[in-house]
Amino acid sequence: MANNPYEGVLLIDKPSGITSHDVVDRVRRILKMKRVGHAGTLDPNATGLLIILVGKATKLSQFLMGLDKAYEGTICLGVSTTTQDSDGEVLEEKEVPEFTESQITEALASFEGDQYQTPPMYSAKKVDGVPLYKMARKGKTIEREPRFIRVSKFQLDRWESPHIEFTVQCSKGTYVRTLAHDIGEKLEVGAHLTELRRTDIERFKIEDSIELEELQEMSPAEINQWLIPPYQAVPGNAAG
Repeated sequence: MANNPYEGVLLIDKPSGITSHDVVDRVRRILKMKRVGHAGTLDPNATGLLIILVGKATKLSQFLMGLDKAYEGTICLGVSTTTQDSDGEVLEEKEVPEFTESQITEALASFEGDQYQTPPMYSAKKVDGVPLYKMARKGKTIEREPRFIRVSKFQLDRWESPHIEFTVQCSKGTYVRTLAHDIGEKLEVGAHLTELRRTDIERFKIEDSIELEELQEMSPAEINQWLIPPYQAVPGNAAG
C-alpha cells in the first residue's frame, strides 16, 4: 500500500497551453507513481475535463474513451488558419457579412446528426505510425480516411460578429475545430476555433474536477477522497 497508495479515476480541469500528456506527467510526479494514463486527449489550447486513470484503473481506458462529450467554445468567422484554430498561420481573411442570429443558428444546426468527418492534417491521428501533424509541419498533405461521428447538439449561445459562442455535444473522435472550419466554409467566409472548453464526458462533469495546483497541495488522504473507485467509473456501474 505504501508503494502504490492510489487507484481510481481522477477528474482534472486541464489548463490551456499544455498537452494532455503534460498533465499525465504532472500527475505522475505529484502522486510519485508511474502508472498514470488518460482517457481522451484535449488540444493544448483547449481547457476543461480530462479523465486521468491511476493505478489499475489504467485498464479502464477502453471503456471510457468512447463516451460522448460536451464542449463550450468560440468560433471566429472571416479568418481561416492552417490548424483550424488560433495556433495556426492565417491562410485567408474575408469580410464577414451582417449575418442574422437565425442564419448562424441554422448553420450550426445543419451539422447535427450522423456524418463523416475528415481528420485535420494538424492532429495526433497516426497514418502508418506517423502522427499527421508531423507530416503537416513538413508541408505534406495526405489523404485521410473520413470517420463516422455524431453531433447530437450544436447550439448557438451568443452571436456577436464575427464571434460565435456555442455548445456542442458529440461522439468520440469529433474534431470541434474541424466543425468550426466547416461552419466557415458553409457560410463562405472561412472560420477558425479560438476557444474550447470540455464540460462533460457523459456523467463526468467539470464541476467535479480539480486543478493541478490544487492536487499539488493535497495530502495523500485528500487525494484519495477525489479518486473515483474503478468499479464506480465504468459506464453502467455508477453508484446512486
